[in-house]
Amino acid sequence: MILTILLSLAGCALLFLGIWGVTVTMPTKLLAKNFPDDVQERLKPRLEEWERQGMSPRRFLGWIILILFCAGYIGLFVLGGIDGLHKDFSFWQFFLRFFIIGGVIKAFDIGALDYFLLTKTHFFQHYFPETEGCAGWQDFGYNRKQQTRQIIMVFIGSAITALIFTLLK
Repeated sequence: MILTILLSLAGCALLFLGIWGVTVTMPTKLLAKNFPDDVQERLKPRLEEWERQGMSPRRFLGWIILILFCAGYIGLFVLGGIDGLHKDFSFWQFFLRFFIIGGVIKAFDIGALDYFLLTKTHFFQHYFPETEGCAGWQDFGYNRKQQTRQIIMVFIGSAITALIFTLLK
C-alpha cells in the first residue's frame, strides 16, 4: 500500500510539473484546447504566431517535457505492475492499485489544478497575460464532460492494465 501511495503522489507531482512545463513552452496549440473557450479565443493570435515560427528551442523543450511526462506516467504503472508481479498480486489487487493511482491523480487534477490553480490563482494568466479577465478562468467545471470521460477511462485503463499484468504472471 505504501508503494501505491508513493506512486499516486509521484503522479500528482508529475502532473503539476507537466502542466507547468507545457504551459511555459506550449509546444502545440492542441494543448490550448484544454482551456475554456474564451481563453482559447484570446490565445489564438499568440498560438498562430508560434505556429508560423516553426520549431523554436522553446517549443522543442516543450515536446521533450511532454514526452517525459508521458514516459513518467507509463513508468508509474509499470513500476506498480512489476512490484505486483513480485508480490503475486491477483487481478483485483492489480486493479485496486492502478485504480487508486489513477483516481488520486484525477482527484488532484480536478481539485488542485482545475479548482485551485485555474480559478483561485493567476497561474495561467502569468504566462498568458492577454487572457487576464477571461470569465473562463473562474468557471470551475467548464470541462465537466472531458473530466467525466477521463474518470471512466481511469476505470477502464485500470482494468486493462490489471489484466495485462495478471496475464504476465
